[in-house]
Amino acid sequence: MNYKMYINGEFVNAMSGKTRSIINPATEEVIGTVPESQPEDVALAVTAARTAFDSGTWRNTSAQERGKLLLKLSALIKQHATELAELEVNNNGKPKREAEFDIDDAANCFEYYAGMATKIMGQTLSVPDTNSFSYVVKEPIGVCVQIVPWNYPLLMGVWKLAPGLAAGNTLILKPSELTPLTALKLAELIHEVGFPKGVVNIISGDGATAGNALINNSLIDKIAFTGGTLTGKKIMEAASKNMKKVTLELGGKNPAIIFDDCDMDIALDWGLFAAFANSGQVCSAGSRILIDEKIYDEYAARFIAKSKEIKIGFGLDEGIQMGPLVSALQYEKVKNYIQAGINEGAKLSSGGERPAPLSKGYFLLPTIFENVTEDMRIVKEEIFGPVVVLMKFSTEEEAIRMANNTEYGLAAGIFTQNLSRAHRVLPQLRCGITWVNYFHPTFNEQPWGGYKQSGTGRELGTYGMEAYLETKQVNINLSNEPAGWY
Repeated sequence: MNYKMYINGEFVNAMSGKTRSIINPATEEVIGTVPESQPEDVALAVTAARTAFDSGTWRNTSAQERGKLLLKLSALIKQHATELAELEVNNNGKPKREAEFDIDDAANCFEYYAGMATKIMGQTLSVPDTNSFSYVVKEPIGVCVQIVPWNYPLLMGVWKLAPGLAAGNTLILKPSELTPLTALKLAELIHEVGFPKGVVNIISGDGATAGNALINNSLIDKIAFTGGTLTGKKIMEAASKNMKKVTLELGGKNPAIIFDDCDMDIALDWGLFAAFANSGQVCSAGSRILIDEKIYDEYAARFIAKSKEIKIGFGLDEGIQMGPLVSALQYEKVKNYIQAGINEGAKLSSGGERPAPLSKGYFLLPTIFENVTEDMRIVKEEIFGPVVVLMKFSTEEEAIRMANNTEYGLAAGIFTQNLSRAHRVLPQLRCGITWVNYFHPTFNEQPWGGYKQSGTGRELGTYGMEAYLETKQVNINLSNEPAGWY
């Protein structure tokens, strides 16, 4: 199937005629062709968004009307949920049960921000000058570029589109060149809803060409990016040239801390989900599992045994719990990390190979390392695959130190039946997202983002809306008399 981009309310090909073939990572077959946008296509999208914003077409639309359109879009996503979920499975590889959850959450995200559109509030302030009527208003930032990764192709796009639209901005969304299909399908639903021309533009293309053209365009007011930390740093550097606003949601090397007073069954179930959901291709993946030495042997043995029961295969097949990695390149990257772990002396306790009898697709068994040290690459670096390290600790203090011993600070999980311990440990974890007795649940109402090199700013909740608003102070002189300064 041939897909088109969405620019200024029209479905278009790249002006150069260049295209890209999109691969199903489970079958290695071509499932679609998309335009490969070049700088001239990017310029067209930016101009459309700039014109739509500067003309007031969208920012002067009432908050109630903006909210109604978002509600209509939410309803359309729900109507097309089956189609979108299957498209996500075919393009990204994740199991259908995970894709269905993502599509439902995307619809709910638009619904949440539809309500938030009418909740943008300022302040009235008492200032020393009694003749001044002083207040604060919130206004849309302007033209916003939104670049999203391949691990949650539709959902990550919606996390950015929904608050951006609710706040009155105009947008250019660029999905990953590997997984653009659900975003381009979403463009059809956006068009059906009837958003004004130029308000939402969705283009396909790679980071080196389309992405760079977007982040370096002087007509852009804000960049929102989710992806790798190295790319995030380059975006921040590019944005500094004309002081674009920036929101960055970057990588993580996240700990799950298993205390000896945990419910073992709960800690095992969520520990496996922390490590292997979406084949470990999650920025918040629990890729370091820290286990109290008193229960280490039991937990590790059961964890390894249960990991071998995970059903791997094509995501649309019945009962599949884990799909392939997203691409051949990602597969090789993860395999290289596994070899690095072996070379550095870690014990490969399970996995590390392609599951039999799958001969096609970028499949990899759940991979578990033990006997690791904190200076190993597999412990320090974000792998973004189904690879987890199991590590021992002896005291609560040591667990906290180990959890924080990373350049990242995105997420962490704690497993304990002692609420005093949970409340004691949580404030000491240097990260932006925490869970107690589960891992990964994400709520549209809660802020998402991290400390340290896991990014800057927050998405979702009221914080996500704030990230798409400027703050302006207004002072009105109520006096009828001259001040007498001169």
